[in-house]
Amino acid sequence: MNVSPSTAETLRGALAGLLDGLPPKQAAQAVERLIANYRGTTPTDAPVLRDRSDVAAYAAYRMPATFEAVRAALAALHAAAPGWAPATHTDVGGGTGAASWAVAELWDGHATTVLDWAEPALALGRELAAASGSPALRGARWQKARIGAAPELAETDLVTVSYVLKELTERDRADLLTAAAAAAQAVVVVEPGTPDGYERIVEARERLLAAGLRIAAPCPHGGACPIVPGKDWCHFSARVSRSSLHRRVKGGSLPYEDEKFAYVVGVRFAAEPVPARITRKPQIRKGQVLLELCTEEEGLRRETVTKRHGPLYRGARDAEWGDGWPPPHEESHEVSGA
Repeated sequence: MNVSPSTAETLRGALAGLLDGLPPKQAAQAVERLIANYRGTTPTDAPVLRDRSDVAAYAAYRMPATFEAVRAALAALHAAAPGWAPATHTDVGGGTGAASWAVAELWDGHATTVLDWAEPALALGRELAAASGSPALRGARWQKARIGAAPELAETDLVTVSYVLKELTERDRADLLTAAAAAAQAVVVVEPGTPDGYERIVEARERLLAAGLRIAAPCPHGGACPIVPGKDWCHFSARVSRSSLHRRVKGGSLPYEDEKFAYVVGVRFAAEPVPARITRKPQIRKGQVLLELCTEEEGLRRETVTKRHGPLYRGARDAEWGDGWPPPHEESHEVSGA
């Protein structure tokens, strides 16, 4: 496993040079327009990313957030199957390759193919990859392809589909997910952490299960999602360092923002999902920590961990939204529900 801490910094450095020569106001206006349109119902034969200026502005703004969200989903896959590593990876709708950067941080020695319909995005992705220092990224294939309409995917170990499904019709989503499940040993799907993004993840989860894959993350089970439709949604959060462009566009002063995302991981090999998943930010009170959990046997449940639980309490204070529960080596401790 390649856990070099410099991948995110390397990506930010490569992105920082993209906007050289592009007036800040023009970059901000391009991002605002693309935010409104790029993740909408764009037909797959008419990408909104029209030229290098569009792609550079959007990549500088969105690529770090996509990278962090996909990295978190891949980390959950690695935790469920620590002995598995992909020899081949296909990044469907990968654009400038944010998901491929995340795969390259966790594993090395694999061959990556990035598929996208926007040639300017592929060209810029190739340029960024050349500056990455990663053999997998520098040797990646960047291929123009239609993403919807029953795509043909070559056999591969890992397929990533990140922030793509909203751009497709319901039929094209079904075709893509079916093709991904047929081609891959592991499929990782990431969408925005919004109610409609969660609905697409539920749809993806059902299709992966129907294709014979088992769920490795984030769910601790392969049964029906215990969330009542329309009442709530499952999503997680990843911390993203803000660039100056982020601050200009959003008017924020903090050096970071939190990217909300939803995801599902389906696999064809042996994997061990966590016993439970923390589905909300832990609430730390005096002498206790409140955890909202999705569990294998009981569905959604709240647990209260107090000082009397010893090491488990310390683990709860260190736990983060999206982590598995209980922490490793603490599975034998019993905790009473609230």
